[in-house]
Amino acid sequence: MPQPPDKSDLNSPSRHRPVEAEAASHIEDVAETSPQDERVAKLLEHSIDVSVLADAVQQQEAADAADTLETLQQEEAAEVLEQMDDQSAADALAEMQMPLAVGVMEDLVEEDLAYATRLLELMAPDDAADLLQAMGESYRQEALAALTLATAAQLRDLIDYDRESAGGLMTTDFLALTERMTVAQATEVIRASTIGPGVQHLLVVRDDGRLVGIIGLRDLLLAGPDHPIAELMNQTVKAVRTDLDREQVAREFDRYDYSMLPVVDLDDRLIGVVTVDDVIDIIRAEDTEDVQKSVGAGAVEAVYSGMGEKFRGRFPWLVVNLFTTCVAVIVVLQFENLIRELAILAVLMPMIAAQAGNAGHQALAVTLRGIVLEEVRPGRVVPLVLREGAVGLLTGVLLGVVVGIALTLLSTVMDSVSWRLGVVAAVSMALSTGIGTLAGSSVPLLMRRLGADPATASAIFLIMITDAVAFATFLGCAQLLSGWLIEPGAAG
Repeated sequence: MPQPPDKSDLNSPSRHRPVEAEAASHIEDVAETSPQDERVAKLLEHSIDVSVLADAVQQQEAADAADTLETLQQEEAAEVLEQMDDQSAADALAEMQMPLAVGVMEDLVEEDLAYATRLLELMAPDDAADLLQAMGESYRQEALAALTLATAAQLRDLIDYDRESAGGLMTTDFLALTERMTVAQATEVIRASTIGPGVQHLLVVRDDGRLVGIIGLRDLLLAGPDHPIAELMNQTVKAVRTDLDREQVAREFDRYDYSMLPVVDLDDRLIGVVTVDDVIDIIRAEDTEDVQKSVGAGAVEAVYSGMGEKFRGRFPWLVVNLFTTCVAVIVVLQFENLIRELAILAVLMPMIAAQAGNAGHQALAVTLRGIVLEEVRPGRVVPLVLREGAVGLLTGVLLGVVVGIALTLLSTVMDSVSWRLGVVAAVSMALSTGIGTLAGSSVPLLMRRLGADPATASAIFLIMITDAVAFATFLGCAQLLSGWLIEPGAAG
């Protein structure tokens, strides 16, 4: 399987350039704004001259060019792209936020179909497939029909794969050697091809396309020209199937420090590769997705998603939240008479509920992270939950002491506040915070046990529990001690 580059050769003489070359080099600090970015920023301060701005944008790095295009209106971004050279435009478009890139591409399809398809052909196949997959059906079909037959067939195959799978993640733009080659023949193939600067290993296949090995570029460099590839390659190759979930693909990269993973079909034929840059995108997307799902937002919603997508992702869970909050309302209604007699209780209830909710969310975040990273082992679930509950109880007791002291001090200047109320608030704070933390760690574990996604709306169900528990605990304690609380000077 591909291994990380051998760092032992970083200090070898062959890696040192002559002094003259070093004197002519220019080091750029990535944390500082580049001259190209500064020029673009100045241009954007004034009215936009499309041709001048396009010339400046195409001199930026692709990611920076994408940032610039994202600041423009959709129509303006399309105009700037049309004035840039084709490869720079394609690279920038591939780096843009997907909703914005889709809008720009759909505009280009409407206005200049030939140019739009030219950009798609210049993109990496996986980037082009992702963009087409996100476009509206009519735009996608129009673009595919205008592509060359070979490119259209390649992209249709990629689009057919589930976006959440290794097949939907892979690129078909890779270089493979055949096992019958010699080192000299392989070298000629490499020289005639375009491979990325980070490539350290190449895959080896049979004539029928079956994956049989992997070979490092360093091994090719050190071997004699007539040496057969079959004798140099490592025949143990780890690969993934097209239907493997992308989260599992990311875990394999993280666990074994791969820079690339081949994707094979059921007959072990090589059909694509997943590269580390795609895995970085997965990790970022999955983290975002889990956070958004935990609060009931759309899993794939982005900042620039359309109103329709945002509404569809959020509204159903807001309806669920509407009904779950009824649980807390029902709890409060059971103590209506008590609240009427001690109005100060209505002021303190949100504080108790907020602390229980915050403590629960802390436990929820830690537990969700452990589940995603597969750190939560089946045999250690109970100790994990008990530990979280103990931490919540400890913090609740300390917070309760602080609240009790604060209310006692407040009672010296306000007749409506009693030190007795401080005792009740302290006890309920300790109990509700402990239970909230316990619930925060238990909700995602329970959802996983039931076969549901642990992240899906966990926060909504947690809020239901913490609010109901906090109100019931605080008002329940106050009800039990009402005779002690409602004494002369104890209530307003």
